[in-house]
This record gives sequence, structure tokens and C-alpha cells, in this order.
Amino acid sequence: MARVLLFGKLADIAGWRARPMAAATIAALTDLLAAEDPALGEALRGPGVQVALDQQLVRGDAALSDGSEVAFLPPMSGG
Repeated sequence: MARVLLFGKLADIAGWRARPMAAATIAALTDLLAAEDPALGEALRGPGVQVALDQQLVRGDAALSDGSEVAFLPPMSGG
């Protein structure tokens, strides 16, 4: 299982900050989260959301392994 982390408004929408989930890829994980909570799914697919896999930013899809850490990061704001 992967450890899923949500930060900022993403955690506020979901009502949780961390939980284990089983998925083969980041895309499959996002689909599972969206199926459970459509509002969260929409937010995760929104502009500016970044994904870190084992503390490294990734673009596109990536494979997950047992013990992976996947963090969804909301868009940054401020100046």
C-alpha cells in the first residue's frame, strides 16, 4: 500500500490528511480518490496541483510500489 498525503485545501476538501491506499499507479490512485469523493477528484485534477512520489516531484503517471509515499500539493499562491 502507498501512503497518501494531502496538503492545504486538498486536505480540507477530503477531511483527512494521510491514509494508506492500494493502487498500481498515480493515475489509478487519483481515479480511486475521485470515485470516493468527486469534489476531491476535481480538485486533484485542477490546475497547479503537483504530485510528489517519495519526496520527488513527478509529472505524468508513475508506478507505485508497496511503501510509496504520494503527496498531492495544492497550487501555491502569494508573492
